[in-house]
Amino acid sequence: MERQHSVPLLLHSGSGGAEPLKPIAQQGGGDAVSEAYIQALVHEYPACLPIAEIDAMFSDPVPICTELNTPAGPIDNFMVTPSGLPVLVECKLWRNPEARRDVVSQILDYAKELSRWSSSDVQREVSHRLKRDGNPLLDMVRAVDPEVDERQFNDALTANLRRGRFLLLIVGDGIREGVEAMAEYLQLHAGLHFSLGLVELPIYVMPNGDRLVAPRVLARTALVTRNVVAVPDGYSVDEAEDPTSVAEIDPERAALGDQSQRFWTEFIDHHLKLDDPEQPKPRPARLGYISLSLPARTSWLTVYRGLHPAKVGIFLSCWQNTPGAYAMQAILEEWKAGGAVKDQLGGTAKLSKTTLGTRDTIIDSLEVGSLEQPEVRKKAFSWLAERVNTFVNVLRPRMRSAAADYQSRGE
Repeated sequence: MERQHSVPLLLHSGSGGAEPLKPIAQQGGGDAVSEAYIQALVHEYPACLPIAEIDAMFSDPVPICTELNTPAGPIDNFMVTPSGLPVLVECKLWRNPEARRDVVSQILDYAKELSRWSSSDVQREVSHRLKRDGNPLLDMVRAVDPEVDERQFNDALTANLRRGRFLLLIVGDGIREGVEAMAEYLQLHAGLHFSLGLVELPIYVMPNGDRLVAPRVLARTALVTRNVVAVPDGYSVDEAEDPTSVAEIDPERAALGDQSQRFWTEFIDHHLKLDDPEQPKPRPARLGYISLSLPARTSWLTVYRGLHPAKVGIFLSCWQNTPGAYAMQAILEEWKAGGAVKDQLGGTAKLSKTTLGTRDTIIDSLEVGSLEQPEVRKKAFSWLAERVNTFVNVLRPRMRSAAADYQSRGE
């Protein structure tokens, strides 16, 4: 989507002159916009959000409350459509790459928590937040659409929550260059069927002191689907799964999932350091692998732990026939032509065929002993942290460049 950098121009009818309006974000002092101001603006005037441009299914939501409490923290703005579709809004001012990266993780954590709720849970928390008895959630929806049936609304809301069918909106006063990269983080949370939009909400001062809001959509995504990991030939990963009721289905598999999650949590929280501030960190998983998204859509780095034999490793992944596949092929061609990518990756990185078809990928791995032994685990974490950081530093800018080339070709 094209960025819009120009500011509104006010044409004076009498004098015939013109005056560019100044964004409040560039001003200091008491008139500067705060996150609380944006939150209140969105709650009072939800029409300021260009929702129809992102996903028309969520159009005309009813603003329910601000600061809705969840185990992951309070949601800035919670809304719901009369058809029972939840809308979650996170309001942020944009200061640095770390803040831009964290806000995506934050709103996805909210969505993950709500996917475990029912309409009764929402009703309870809304009542607590508004300090109102009865069912204020339904009352507020019916104030907009009196024909809403209580049972149908509750059933639809519960179904949408459980399926993760949300509209997630990240709203800022002046989103800086590079913020679109936040959308890469989405492919790491493929279990929820949400739509997400990045909305810039610049606010300008009129000559008479009034404020002009000029919303615009910077990026959007439709339903997110789960990645398929095409493991390089001769390699395998821990096959633990993550169904909600896995403990009831198979206690041994649940234990393996817990073991994987502890492994990845320890690695991410205490060992993984990334030089690139725009690179989203992965999320701990109950699987044998985690993923780091890359700038070319539908491409990522798969970081894995194998059990038989015990090893850790990393390889470049993508969907076929996508911008990610185009970017990945460009890097493979550079490798095969003797370019710098091989030397820059260093270590024991090599080309390997995937098990799904004959496609090449770049992989590096290290065989270790039992990962439950402290010294082995420490060695594995140290090696894996260096490899992940190096793969990100070397491959991320190349994937971004190749993705830009793909877009310029109009493919």
